[in-house]
Amino acid sequence: MIRELLAGKKYLFLNGDDDNDRTLIENANTEDLRSIVKGYSYVFIDEVQRIANVGLKLKIIIDQIKEAQLIVSGSSSLDINNAVQEPLTGRNFEYHLFPIAWSEFEDEIGYVAAQKQLEMRLIYGMYPDVLNNLGDEYKILQNLTTSYLYKDIFDLSNIRLPEVLDKIVRALAFQIGSQVSYNEIANLVGVDKQTVSNYIDLLEKAYIVFRMNSYHNNHRDEIKFNRKIYFYDNGIRNMVIGDLNRLEIRQDVGKLWENFLMAERKKALTVYPLMVRSHFWRTTRQQEIDYVEEENRHIRAFEFKWNDRKKVHLPKAFREAYGDDFTVINRSNFRKFIEMSEVFHEGIEIQ
Repeated sequence: MIRELLAGKKYLFLNGDDDNDRTLIENANTEDLRSIVKGYSYVFIDEVQRIANVGLKLKIIIDQIKEAQLIVSGSSSLDINNAVQEPLTGRNFEYHLFPIAWSEFEDEIGYVAAQKQLEMRLIYGMYPDVLNNLGDEYKILQNLTTSYLYKDIFDLSNIRLPEVLDKIVRALAFQIGSQVSYNEIANLVGVDKQTVSNYIDLLEKAYIVFRMNSYHNNHRDEIKFNRKIYFYDNGIRNMVIGDLNRLEIRQDVGKLWENFLMAERKKALTVYPLMVRSHFWRTTRQQEIDYVEEENRHIRAFEFKWNDRKKVHLPKAFREAYGDDFTVINRSNFRKFIEMSEVFHEGIEIQ
């Protein structure tokens, strides 16, 4: 993709997986680096994390060789952070490549074809290899779950108890859409609460899961300190629990729908320049709303329902505290939610 963006421009491509390229950069001093990038407007280094002490080399190029615009990429966020984060603090812009967004998928294959695959995407997810190899989803997800979900984290983070991380990931996978208690997971896995917190933080840094905290404004009965945890990709989540069955025989369709929508919203919020805070809302009396957004002190509430005929009521306590900007997101209007459309209420029955 980056090569396509640089097409027509004078650029140098170096690959950290290539022994010659890697050695060239590792052994280069400042003058060597100046000679390497001379004459190029852009320098693109792929798999940058493979290069020893690469952060300092990049810092030299950025600080002392102004004519070259530097672009680096890698297959693991943990790898890249470990390799370049400290030397490049304040000198870099980060871009995160999530699994394919629904809008990209729809643009590529068309609206009708994408709609026909909606149920499949809830099961198999949105990773490029999965989308490009229909029929081979199990094999690809199995490989992704083994090499991406576990191997990179174990290799790069000095995990002392890999079996504990595996159990925590499975516990989180079963709890998507529900409040997550670190104490409960700790008791289930047999470790302390801090270990659970540390491992979940690591999973976030690896872009496997993301957290969402509860919304509160000091009103009585509001739950203040709980969180939900979602997976960036439904396919990874389903492979973790070993369930790639069809929707009609599953008991977790609502959870899959919620995780899919939250992951897509997360992708959209990285693209659109909105100062939005994301939460869920719940009270001690079990009143709840799946998703709440706060933007410029305005509160928007959303409820997710796979069954588009099911009626939903806005809790009275929420309406009295925050207003009635409330939308039910179902199969008939989810594209507006994912694409950040300002028109949320068209054709939606709100009671």
